[in-house]
Amino acid sequence: MPKKESAKTEPNAPSFEQALSELESLVETMEQGDLSLEESLKSFERGVALTRTCQQALKEAEQKIQILTDQRIDAEPEPFDRDD
Repeated sequence: MPKKESAKTEPNAPSFEQALSELESLVETMEQGDLSLEESLKSFERGVALTRTCQQALKEAEQKIQILTDQRIDAEPEPFDRDD
């Protein structure tokens, strides 16, 4: 069975918690309105990447929960990658 891709496709990809924390910090900085246009665009681009990282991590967590809570009698156990 092929290995599923995880949210950590990049070697230095942040964890969900790290990405969320950085995203919150970026939003606060941008809301202050003190950034130049170029800095704002860079921050926005980084924010989009962090949002995608968070969305992927949440999607994978939801899939794991669905597998673990499947109540069908004929449900087959399915392995999932642990990101420990």
